[in-house]
Order: sequence, then structure tokens, then C-alpha cells
Amino acid sequence: MAAAEAHDHAAGAAQKMTLSAGKKWATDQPLRQGMNAIRLSAAAILPLAHAGKANDAEYGAFATEVTAQVGYIVEHCKLEPRADAQLHIVIGAVMAGVNMAQGKQQGAKRSVGVVKVAHTLNTYGKYFDHPNWKPLALAH
Repeated sequence: MAAAEAHDHAAGAAQKMTLSAGKKWATDQPLRQGMNAIRLSAAAILPLAHAGKANDAEYGAFATEVTAQVGYIVEHCKLEPRADAQLHIVIGAVMAGVNMAQGKQQGAKRSVGVVKVAHTLNTYGKYFDHPNWKPLALAH
């Protein structure tokens, strides 16, 4: 997580997502690899979280995996500055969801953190050109 904090992705969380002149932002292989791994992790825990059946260990494993992938993305992803600024928004929202899933946000259900990550992944797919990206099905 130190890598994510050093890159300061969370600072852009309040900004609004935009397209690049009406088109999705370009991605690179490290970004696609990391986001695919985050999506797999979210897809695995989402049904359990929705059903209220995810346990502390599952939330912890989810948070650990997502945090590791964010670190990988931050270290290896090289986008042009405007696309990177949009990625900051996505990463900030993902990490906010991770903090909730870890139980670090007082008064927030851990399941809400998983849903926040899933929503953010779906937003990512609307704004970034990631071939074969599939949104996660959300009950809400």
C-alpha cells in the first residue's frame, strides 16, 4: 500500500471521470493485468458479500489481493498524463472500497466496500479501453 500512497492516487478521488475527446483512455499491459486480477478477486467475493456470508478472512484476503494489484499497477503502469489523472480517480475509489472491506471505515459495512470496488471496476470499463472487459453484475 505504501506504493499507492506514494503515487497519491487517493488524492483524485473527488474528481469526475471524463473520456478522451469522446473516446476511452488507452491502457497498457500492466494496467490491464492488474485490473483483471482485481476484477477476478471482486467477482469471487461479491456474491458472498451480497449474501452477508463473507467472513473476516475472506474480506482480508480480498483487501490484500486488491492492494497488491494496486501496488503493481502504480509501479508498472505508464499512461500519458491525462489518462493517468483519470486512473488516479479509479485507484482512489478502489482503495476507499478496500478500506471499507477491511473494516477501517467506522460505521460502514465491509460488504459495502466490496460493492464500491465492483462499481469502480464497472466505471473503469466505461472510461478505459480494456479489450474484453466485462462489467460485474451488481444486484443494486
